[in-house]
Amino acid sequence: MDLTPARDYPTFETTAGGLIYPAFPVLKSSGEFSIPVTTDRDSWTQSLPNMAHNTHAFQPTPASIPPPGTPNVRLQKPKGLPVSFQPLNPLAFLLRASQIYPDQLAIAHSDVEHPVFYTYSVFAQRAQNLAYALIQAGIQPGDRVAIIAPNRFAHQGVLAARAIICPINTRLTVPEVGYILEHSGAKLIIVDYEYKNLTQNAKVPVIVSNDTGRAGDPYEDFLTKGRQFSQERGWPGLEWEADENAGSSLCYTLYSLGSYLAALANAFETRMTLNSVYLWILPMFHASGWTYPWAVTASFAAQITLRTVNISRIWYHLLNSGVTHYCAAPTVQINLVNAPEARIVPQKVSAITAGSAPTAQLIGELEKKGIDPVHVYGLTETYGPFTLSYKQPSFASRTLDERARHLSRQGFGFLTSDPVRVVYQPKEGEESEELIDVPADGKTIGEIVLSGNITMREYFNDPEATKKAFQGGYFHTGDLAVVHPDGYVAIQDRSKDIIISGGENASSLAIEQELASHPDILEVSVVARPHPKWGERAMAFVILRSDAKAKWQNRHQAFETELKKHARARLPGFACPEWVEIIDELPKTATGKIQKVALRQRVAKL
Repeated sequence: MDLTPARDYPTFETTAGGLIYPAFPVLKSSGEFSIPVTTDRDSWTQSLPNMAHNTHAFQPTPASIPPPGTPNVRLQKPKGLPVSFQPLNPLAFLLRASQIYPDQLAIAHSDVEHPVFYTYSVFAQRAQNLAYALIQAGIQPGDRVAIIAPNRFAHQGVLAARAIICPINTRLTVPEVGYILEHSGAKLIIVDYEYKNLTQNAKVPVIVSNDTGRAGDPYEDFLTKGRQFSQERGWPGLEWEADENAGSSLCYTLYSLGSYLAALANAFETRMTLNSVYLWILPMFHASGWTYPWAVTASFAAQITLRTVNISRIWYHLLNSGVTHYCAAPTVQINLVNAPEARIVPQKVSAITAGSAPTAQLIGELEKKGIDPVHVYGLTETYGPFTLSYKQPSFASRTLDERARHLSRQGFGFLTSDPVRVVYQPKEGEESEELIDVPADGKTIGEIVLSGNITMREYFNDPEATKKAFQGGYFHTGDLAVVHPDGYVAIQDRSKDIIISGGENASSLAIEQELASHPDILEVSVVARPHPKWGERAMAFVILRSDAKAKWQNRHQAFETELKKHARARLPGFACPEWVEIIDELPKTATGKIQKVALRQRVAKL
């Protein structure tokens, strides 16, 4: 594995003529990280991910250092509330962590030119500073604050100001970002220097972060002004949100403070603890990072941030930084297990995956590396994950293929969710408030519908879309599924992705699962293509494994013939692909989810 650091590290000659290297940062009570040195190159190499890039101590800005003594983390309690009621708010997780484990490392942002490390006490102080800075800037309760940045920890500070965070996809164009800013009514924008061009037409204040953590950075100066504005009133100078149904984040669905329950569920279901280390691969702009900005703090865990999805740096941290948890789509996981840096990890790692079901091959490759795949299911409308494919004790004696088939199911609802239902779909043009569950026979297809405390409040400023989605008192996902006799829910497809061939419904997901078992396939996606006789047939877009490309070079027709033979042994005739195309890359979203709409557009031109 290549252990070259992200940038050059300084070395110095000792009096004996040997080289010394900066070592793992040591926390002092002042909040300062001093950097000792070592003559042991191996020790230095292993500490790279969590160290500063110079031999000087990292010192958070003066405004980031909490006042001496035991902090008072109680915000003003709203008047008139009964003693037996406290409105739920995920801000509580950070306040609690800063009290119980003030010197625990909360954030390591190390793979950058100006690395920073924050304890929970410093992290909490910075959130407080942001809250006061936003209030000073005129932000009122319920106002939207837009964030355009690679995984920026603003969630807690925005909540502390009783505002609503609006994280925006950094992959969007200037007009697309402009539309979101206009439609959301954002009153202030925090933007990373790399993406400030996206705010060129902004009509509201823009705060630029140079991602340095040092004085002189406009974002750091903004936080410093917030601390000054607070006049050291601290947390008691801020008011706790009285309405736990008030908005917390806007991801083009409006979340309430059910974010608290979703975060607790994610922390519990993935078994995060004080000793966990979470690696940020999932963008925080995707469904507020599935509520993990709050789930990690609820667990008192540490978190490592990356500016980009860099497979080499991800493996670097998996092998050297004690990472125990990360979230990523199956397409990202496929790239991970096939990377040249891939090794067996030295500690147990839980890989939380969603977006599509992991294949047997992917599950097997992850397990070979000592990585435990955790399959969850959810949507932006459900704060991210809502269900988990729970593992049974009997799985230990099953074959990999048997385990994979079971783990590919969506399973059961989270600790804090209502039970998942699969109901008959109404006929075209029919509107019915009565929802009828399909039998648990593993065959009858219905639509997944959801309700409860971790379901969105509404589509922002779109009452008609909200009404349609909530027909019958449940949120309609558009995902088609069956319920197996053991109660596990298993998605068959999105309603728009079902392939109707000769009157039979073929699941593109099921086809992909079987095709992916071919040893020469790295990744595959299947969509419907018009057929003169059968109406539709499956078309497969395939990426070959690197070690198989030479084998099939200039022999694509032969590969198509072999893959069809492979499919016929595993699928009914109507589900076998009629066409196969080898491609170099599949179109994907910023989170690594395959964009089937782009593939359908490609098919339409054939």
